[in-house]
Amino acid sequence: MSRLRPPLPPFDLDGALAKVQAAEDAWNTRDPQRVALAYTEDSLWRNRDAFVTGREEIVAFLTAKWERELDYVLRKSLWGFRGNRIAVRFQYEWHDADGRWFRSYGNELWEFDERGLMSRREASINDVPIEASERRWFGPRPENERGGGHDIPLR
Repeated sequence: MSRLRPPLPPFDLDGALAKVQAAEDAWNTRDPQRVALAYTEDSLWRNRDAFVTGREEIVAFLTAKWERELDYVLRKSLWGFRGNRIAVRFQYEWHDADGRWFRSYGNELWEFDERGLMSRREASINDVPIEASERRWFGPRPENERGGGHDIPLR
């Protein structure tokens, strides 16, 4: 059995904000093995049009993702929470192998088990081409903006 991943549900505001920041931090490492540890062994995902089940498939999915989406930098923002569920909006920037930049906008719905591991993740994402000069983020969130509660611009 996996160990606990606090904060545990049911979430309060501080716990939900901490989960959002922890997810942002993990995904910004672009380390599929590390990211996968936040999910149950049989976690179910819908990511765009892909359906992923379990940590092994999560690692494979993320490995392929970060081979395509280069210099990936993510920002997440808490949208809402109740019980063992959290809703998040996010944006990330990346470029492809040809140097074309994109900002990807999306929403995620998360469901957690009693150990604080994510058992379900549903993500809807749209990619918008941008110029390199339009980039907003160049690395992890600055310390004074950490906590998952900072909003991100609509556009």
